Amino acid sequence: MSFPPLTHLGDLLRDLDYQNPPGKIQDTACVCFPPTPAMALFSINELPENFLLEVFTHVPARHLLRCRRVCSLWRDLIDVQSLWKRKSLRKGFITKDWNEPVANWKIFFFLCSLRRNLLRNPCAEDDMTSWKIDFNGGNRWKVETLPGAHGTDFPDSKVEKYFVTSFALCLKSQLVDLKAEGYWEELLDTFRPDIVVKDWFAARADCGCTYSIRVQLVSADYIALASFEPPPVTIDQWNDARWREVSHTFSDYPPGVRHILFQHGGNDTQYWAGWYGPRVTNSSIIISPKTARNPAPSSAQPETMRE
Repeated sequence: MSFPPLTHLGDLLRDLDYQNPPGKIQDTACVCFPPTPAMALFSINELPENFLLEVFTHVPARHLLRCRRVCSLWRDLIDVQSLWKRKSLRKGFITKDWNEPVANWKIFFFLCSLRRNLLRNPCAEDDMTSWKIDFNGGNRWKVETLPGAHGTDFPDSKVEKYFVTSFALCLKSQLVDLKAEGYWEELLDTFRPDIVVKDWFAARADCGCTYSIRVQLVSADYIALASFEPPPVTIDQWNDARWREVSHTFSDYPPGVRHILFQHGGNDTQYWAGWYGPRVTNSSIIISPKTARNPAPSSAQPETMRE
């Protein structure tokens, strides 16, 4: 009996995925090839295990979790760490020369798949959309285009706009629902991946300002379980107007985190009418797998803010 070439197996599995939505995979997972007279007596489980592992690298991850129910052999193979390492390599999450230790490759793969900025409209491209205005003092929040009056260009040329505050306190926030973003309870409570928070702020060269940030990891009933709230940073008048980055990594936080509250803003120090307070843009919340290369958590001191 001749076996189909290994390259064709991947094509067949991809065809199977295309023809059957996630909810139907359990009905078709046992039929891995269209029945033909030449293959009527062939079972995919007769393939060597390394061949099966190669086939599984072509199956979407969400379907693999359902395929675990087919039989004990599939369950055991799908739980093999090397499978998820190979899938991570195939997806480009790692390179062939990757040498960082990974405790759980399956969790690593899913975290990389979900990895993105969880804050919406971080660079003011959609005006104030997605932001909750907590304080709107002075002449209120406003969106301006870089570099702005008495300003400087942002380090990343892709960022074109920023939010700017006024002479009285302006604060805005977002509350991220982690379960709605695809992060399940076991992942958050057992593995507790690193939560990396970043923000960028700048002053006008001709006016001083005070900037503040507060980020909290919050439970399902909105109790703060961990917090990053450094003292406000005041920039003097007649400064260089350069953009400064603040960064913090939440690691080994308590279980039960279901939301992340991100709030920032400030006001100018001269009490001038208009928009002379801190400018903010390119804010981010990114959940990442734990590796030795991840940044250490910052302390709540202004001097830890990277420039």
